[in-house]
Amino acid sequence: MDAIGALDDIVVIDLTRILTGPYCTMMLADLGAEVIKVEPPGGDDTRAWGPPFVNGESAYFLSVNRNKSSIVLDLKQEADRDVLRQLVRHADVLVENFRPGTMDRWGLGWSALSALNPRLVMASISGFGATGPGADRPGYDVLAQAMGGLMSVTGEPDGPPLKAGFSVADIGAGMWAAFGILAALHARSRTGRGQWVETSLFEAIISWQTYQAGNYFATGEVPRRLGTAHPNIVPYQALACRDGYVVVACGNDRLWQRMCAALEIPWGDDPRYRTNADRVRHREELIGRLEAHLAAWRAEDVTARLHAVGVPAGPIQDIAAVFRDPQVLAREMVVSVDHPVAGPVRMTGIPVKLSDTPGTIRRPPPLLGADTEAVLARFGIRRQSAGSEPPR
Repeated sequence: MDAIGALDDIVVIDLTRILTGPYCTMMLADLGAEVIKVEPPGGDDTRAWGPPFVNGESAYFLSVNRNKSSIVLDLKQEADRDVLRQLVRHADVLVENFRPGTMDRWGLGWSALSALNPRLVMASISGFGATGPGADRPGYDVLAQAMGGLMSVTGEPDGPPLKAGFSVADIGAGMWAAFGILAALHARSRTGRGQWVETSLFEAIISWQTYQAGNYFATGEVPRRLGTAHPNIVPYQALACRDGYVVVACGNDRLWQRMCAALEIPWGDDPRYRTNADRVRHREELIGRLEAHLAAWRAEDVTARLHAVGVPAGPIQDIAAVFRDPQVLAREMVVSVDHPVAGPVRMTGIPVKLSDTPGTIRRPPPLLGADTEAVLARFGIRRQSAGSEPPR
């Protein structure tokens, strides 16, 4: 028998596609929610994104759609919109990531759906938010990274701005939406009423600026690209060794002193580097001296010595190395699920561990429309025949 999940009494209608919404609903599904993925007749766009494909199934789609059922509805047709309205009466949550205004044009906006089900929590994820002069802009991860400031502080000082190596705006907005949904469900337990949760890719990036924004607000100085370095801590970056790089994080003066002793740095007591503030002021000179010293050291030896004295340090692992890492395996962050077409599919695990109601992976990503009849039958919903659509 499956373990009881924290959200196993929650029914979620998932109208989302691509990445940000599917990631949000996968988080809810992993914690036990029943997620009904509503797809258009052609399916979520990412079903066709590839290569790579696994026996014809998109690796991209498989990565963010586990633990869901799939039904097909054409929301451009009134008859199928009526089916959705009937589903809404049975749902706790509806998540959508259409461009702002789309749901309202279909008669499926917040006012209409909350009138059908006052307990409904509806979450909307967009590129730039539902209000404001930029609300109509299309939402793409790279735009949010660019316009939200992330690319301006990512990359080497003398190089071009860079985006993060994966879609942090998409995933971040999905996580914020899941956070908002859980907060709204908790509030509903007191008030008996649902509410509208709304966030965007743009705001996800801005919310993560934290100390970069704080530094700017405090000084008026625009943060610059520092490669792997930190604006407020030195050394806290990748350092070149004889055969590669080691990332070192000296978050306080005590760790700096341990690092100097472990790596036999003869000038570690130089007054220019005594405190972190001193080291930040003399950043370029200090890093140059460190890397000159480490040019004779193997990265593996540097890491071992720093580990031995409790200084945070580690290699820069590629993806293959990550998924061989004993800690990754011990934390069950690589899992496998059997898919009816793709066969055994490996994917990332569940990062939140709950002691009493742990998340579970109960079913593989669904085939398109595989659950349409079963889901509709479960809720007693009958689709109108093709010739019985009401007049508009």
